Amino acid sequence: MKILHTADWHLGKRLQEFSRLEEQKLVLEEIIQIADREEVDLVLLAGDIFDTFNPNHEAVELLYKTLKKLSKDGKRPVIAISGNHDSTQFVEAPDPLAREMGIFFYSRYDSVIPPGKLDNGIEVTISEPGFVEICLPKYSFPIRIILAPYANEVLLKTYLGEGDREAEFREVLANKWGKIADTYCDDKGVNLFMGHFFFMKEGGPVEPEPESERPILHVGGTQALFTHNIPNQIQYAALGHLHRYHAVGKNPFPVVYSSSPLAYSFSEADQQKQVIIIEAEPGKAVDFRAVGLEKGRPLYRKTFDDLSATLLWLEQNPYCFVEITFVTEHSIDAATRKAIMKAHDGIVSLIPQIKNPQGQESLSLKVEDLGKDMVTLFNMYYKSEKGQEPNTELIGIFKEVISQE
Repeated sequence: MKILHTADWHLGKRLQEFSRLEEQKLVLEEIIQIADREEVDLVLLAGDIFDTFNPNHEAVELLYKTLKKLSKDGKRPVIAISGNHDSTQFVEAPDPLAREMGIFFYSRYDSVIPPGKLDNGIEVTISEPGFVEICLPKYSFPIRIILAPYANEVLLKTYLGEGDREAEFREVLANKWGKIADTYCDDKGVNLFMGHFFFMKEGGPVEPEPESERPILHVGGTQALFTHNIPNQIQYAALGHLHRYHAVGKNPFPVVYSSSPLAYSFSEADQQKQVIIIEAEPGKAVDFRAVGLEKGRPLYRKTFDDLSATLLWLEQNPYCFVEITFVTEHSIDAATRKAIMKAHDGIVSLIPQIKNPQGQESLSLKVEDLGKDMVTLFNMYYKSEKGQEPNTELIGIFKEVISQE
């Protein structure tokens, strides 16, 4: 069977003042086309469906329309878990209706997907908290999925004692998952894990979390779970949270972050966004491959020291978002700033970089400086940050601000 793994859609997310909704529509349509072209049997959406706990109605509408198409009007099951950006109540609210379309939302560890056969032939044969087994009409073997949506201390407090909370958190989840796997995950079915956590190999390097992502802090400040916490019966672990493709491990089975469908911060500017296609059958190692996504504006970080070169690059790259650092002897003058900002509709930031700033070595704050007046301190701060004195207009604005305090 074929499975598509995707994650971190962050529907409704903005890049500062720029909406990404139209790009999200395009890239989600691209994912639908990949699923159809590859004749995928099952879709896994590994958390951070929305960007906020209270998504706007456009983001909600986009989700429902996309999942309806992904499910092929109920013929292809879609299983979605919540991430740390999602509201557990909001994500699970449409589940009773969505289930009739073969779409299963799962966001709480104590939730149970009701067993039974749907009109489309998909059957939930076994279900308990954190686990579901489904059968598709096309296959004689079942698909088992350990479900691990993001869980914070509030959701897990009934399980935890007062000892080493970090180690206990890992142990509680590993024991829970291990018990499920020992009970249900033999080699007569396809065994999958889907989670929204920060996983790493114990003792290995710590992968940076994306700038646009809230760092996952679990109980007692736990930063990561370990790959060996996932049971060995699993054939593929589909993860969400990191926004770039990352195979945390491949032995004894792949543990994979698929990536977000769009670049959501400039730290992701050089990343190829993609979905993962998995080919799986009972009792055998899976094959998996990444399929690149092309829709949406790329993000660039560019540095220039010449206005004409800046304008030429902007003209040659009209469809993107860009953070520009402009190297200058002084602050960027109004005419230069206006010319750059007028030349492109995707400039997110225009940052001055002062060449050879003078006097910074003597600008560190000393105890004796604390007695100086506010205007003098502001002058010192501005010069240390910008490499030059603030102009008269700026000083006037600062004086107006402090006079109102």
